[in-house]
Amino acid sequence: MLPDTTLLHLAACHVDTTAAQITLSVCSTQATALCPLCTTPARRIHSHYARTLADLPWAAYRVRLQLRVRKWFCSNRHCRRRIFTERLPTVAAPWARRTLRLAQRLVAVGLALGGKAGRRLSQRWGLVVSRNTLFRLVRRLPLPVDATPTVLGVDDWALRKRRTYGTILVDLEQRQPIALLPDRDAETLAQWLHAHPGVEVITRDRSKAYADGARQGAPTATQVADRFHLLQNLAEALARMFNTHGPALQAVNEARSRTPMTRPDGTVVVPIPAASPSPMAQAQAAHSRSRRVARHEQIWALRHQGWTGQAIATQLGIAKATVFRYLQTPTFAERTSHRRRGHSVLNPYKETLLQRWNSGCRDALQLFHTIQRQGYRGSYATVARYAVRLRQAQGLTPRQQRPGQTLPVVVEPQYGQLTPRGAAWLVLRRPETRDPADEQQLTQLMAQHADLAEAVALARDFAEIVRTRQSDRLDSWLARATTRALGAVQRFAQGLCDDYAAVKAGVTLPWSNGPVEGHINRLKMLKRQMFGRANLDLLSQRFLQRV
Repeated sequence: MLPDTTLLHLAACHVDTTAAQITLSVCSTQATALCPLCTTPARRIHSHYARTLADLPWAAYRVRLQLRVRKWFCSNRHCRRRIFTERLPTVAAPWARRTLRLAQRLVAVGLALGGKAGRRLSQRWGLVVSRNTLFRLVRRLPLPVDATPTVLGVDDWALRKRRTYGTILVDLEQRQPIALLPDRDAETLAQWLHAHPGVEVITRDRSKAYADGARQGAPTATQVADRFHLLQNLAEALARMFNTHGPALQAVNEARSRTPMTRPDGTVVVPIPAASPSPMAQAQAAHSRSRRVARHEQIWALRHQGWTGQAIATQLGIAKATVFRYLQTPTFAERTSHRRRGHSVLNPYKETLLQRWNSGCRDALQLFHTIQRQGYRGSYATVARYAVRLRQAQGLTPRQQRPGQTLPVVVEPQYGQLTPRGAAWLVLRRPETRDPADEQQLTQLMAQHADLAEAVALARDFAEIVRTRQSDRLDSWLARATTRALGAVQRFAQGLCDDYAAVKAGVTLPWSNGPVEGHINRLKMLKRQMFGRANLDLLSQRFLQRV
């Protein structure tokens, strides 16, 4: 029951069953004590005094140590301290109110669970402690000192999304985090690299700040562009290009909505077309588009006059991100139809409506009465508009009947509208994961415009080069992309040329930022566990300590 039987002697034990507490009377057995300043052994005792320490609980009983320790005279006449209290380093720290093993238990709880969750678990264990005490114990821990890594992974993380960002450093050989930097500036990374010489390989994303910081802090290190970020940047370029070809995406979506499908049992089914917007919604959309077109022309007019993006945002009173998004495309990018969100009052009854419609009941009033008996509280007009869409799917005009003729089965579409971002990732998806419907969509998309066909072919080739690490094909791809591609894909290729050494190393070397992304997910978990209110010092302690 004693923390250290070599230094302590149990004199008495008192059990209070009412208070559920065990009190141990303990005294020190050291024959000599070392002065904490000059480390001279002392043999003369000055006096005694008592300390009360909380210890680990025993079953349902709290344990308290009534510790009797001594004060000693220092034998060194030149020492500034004449009288000192003996130290018990394996029992408790000086001036502490709890034993060392209890403090270690609380530190482990604080590191694993944080404040409130740690306090609740400690109470279940019979340890009365506040969340602030747990945080103080965690903050007092020294950060682990690791050897300088040979292969360093660098990426950014959000302390507060879109507001405050930091930098995470990970040893890719040991797959362990090393440090959290307070920002993502080049100077901060360069200072850390200057203080930790010996880094030979640095993996990073396409950020210019990290490239400059690595070049300044470790000029001899090999910079490696992360392969995932290369494909992500290509997807962003494709999305910007598809944004400028909105009619092509709209044509693909309309063709897919009109294309019948055949089930494995041979049944022909047709999806229900999307609802047409009301005249008021169309007018609002046209007004919104005219405002966006005017804003796009205004931004580019200021750009041609030499204004910076920040100055344009300040002048027009809009967000800087909006300005840079418009500056990415010299031509105005039309909006494509996005997946419609929201809840319709018909959703719980659509299965019944489709079942009755496919069985031959095509009268909207009868359908309305059917779902009314099931609890529908909406209007008849909503059911009538839905019936119009069902007729359009089967190619019927209003009130047209085709007795004796087999009509295709109508079903709700199981897919959303193809958006620029969705089209970009559809192009970059691995070939073995694409189904025939995806291939058909890509074929229709490439048939809309020659520029789209060229961009899709280039993107597929680059994805294959990166995934299979065919570095010998990179130069020919860059030459083809910078001369034949248009728009955003060409600018992406020119950016690769500017960062050629890192891109070449990324395609050649096996290192990537995969472990870094995994640690960022763990960092997000810790930050959310503390409801985003942890400062950088506490977050670093919980993230970097290996428990």
